[in-house]
Amino acid sequence: MNSNFSNEALHCEGHALKRGLKARHLTMISLGGTIGTGLFLASGSSISSAGPGGALIAYSLIGIMVFFMMECLGEMATFLPISGSFNNYAGRFIDPALGFALGWNYWYNWAVTLAVELTAGSMVMSFWAPWVPSYVWSIVFLILVLSLNLFSVKGYGEAEYWFALIKVLTIIVFIFLGILVDTAVLGNVYHGLDTFRAGGIQGMGILGTFLTAGFSFQGTELIGVAAGESENPQKNVPKAIKQVFWRIILFYILSIFVIGLIIPYDDPMLLRNDVSDISVSPFTLVFQRAGIQPAAHIMNAVILTTVLSAGNSGLYASSRTLYDLACENKAPHIFKKVTKTGIPIYCVLLTGFVGMLAFLTSLFGNGVVYNWLLNISGVAGFIAWLGIAASHYRFRRAYIAQGYLVSDLTFKARIFPVGPVFAFAICSFVLVGQGYNAWSSDPVSASDLIACYIGIPFVFILYIGYKIVKKSKVIPLMEVDLDSGREDLSR
Repeated sequence: MNSNFSNEALHCEGHALKRGLKARHLTMISLGGTIGTGLFLASGSSISSAGPGGALIAYSLIGIMVFFMMECLGEMATFLPISGSFNNYAGRFIDPALGFALGWNYWYNWAVTLAVELTAGSMVMSFWAPWVPSYVWSIVFLILVLSLNLFSVKGYGEAEYWFALIKVLTIIVFIFLGILVDTAVLGNVYHGLDTFRAGGIQGMGILGTFLTAGFSFQGTELIGVAAGESENPQKNVPKAIKQVFWRIILFYILSIFVIGLIIPYDDPMLLRNDVSDISVSPFTLVFQRAGIQPAAHIMNAVILTTVLSAGNSGLYASSRTLYDLACENKAPHIFKKVTKTGIPIYCVLLTGFVGMLAFLTSLFGNGVVYNWLLNISGVAGFIAWLGIAASHYRFRRAYIAQGYLVSDLTFKARIFPVGPVFAFAICSFVLVGQGYNAWSSDPVSASDLIACYIGIPFVFILYIGYKIVKKSKVIPLMEVDLDSGREDLSR
């Protein structure tokens, strides 16, 4: 098998994406997709629900699951670095119908995420300019994100690099100042471990925190999407995956630990995690105790970069997923069109248009349609992770069955098959458990239950529909294609 990957382009019947993303871009793309409102806002409600100890347990366990999931993705993305990666892998290693369902599921997820971030961006700006209509800011941000994605992949990569860098620096400063506040170097109150011990672990609240932690880590898999446009995927992808996991765990675990040291778990401010009121962010609360008076303005600016980063990543991920679907003839041929600078132009434009339509549903009526769209999108990330774990399990089995040596793999996922099985099990647990609040309420609301799980039958319908129309079957291990695409990359 040829493993000499070119720095030039990835071809799809003569249509080429450019390999313009460097190692630093890949690292920050995955960091940028993960560090966001889940840390800056939702971490407060996690500590409030589960206590600081419970929140640490939940985020640590989900972090371990993400580690195994990224190991699975790293092995496949290094072996076959293509745009849209893990959706393609599912169709190639398991069943074309599964690849179809996961591909459209992932495209939809990020297209709706774009709409969510357009809404969130307008809410963030209302902190400074409440007199400006929200849709004005949403249009401005859509134009900005489209501009970053329409000219070259380097434009997207550079923007994501700087967006992520701002967030990383904020967290580093936060951890440093938090330690000073805890030890009374800043402020006049010594906290030590007393506040953390008082919070401890708060019973069943830890279950809901597993869900919050899972949502917070979504976006890590963006490395797999971007691998197809990396300059040297065999070197850069493994490097990025190894760095990202430890940085994410370091940032999340240390940040939650610092918050738990300083802010009591029963502080009513932690229960409010609305992006429209940044003053209740646990980061803002700690900064204020450090004597930084404009903390709310600082964190509002950071949240704005977070929103723009998520919108930027959403448009990129969904457009590349749609491009990959078109290359596999699972989407209209027109979406194979690529500009001279390597941008799948119609994929970007359609995704931007769909994202804007989804955003508009939030402006009319009582927002029911918008909420249903969000609910379908909410489980899509976990379904994608399930697909990654299942695809890797099948990939490794097919690789061995066809006579190849595991030792020849450039990047090898550790403790196979424990890794993919563990990741699959935890993702399944989160998918089932996400409706805990709905089915434990009294009385049980049927509409709330449906809203929690509607995303699952959505994918199932796509899967069954494709099997009926195309009559696809699960691919036998000896017939799994481990070569196509690698030849194109060696040019």
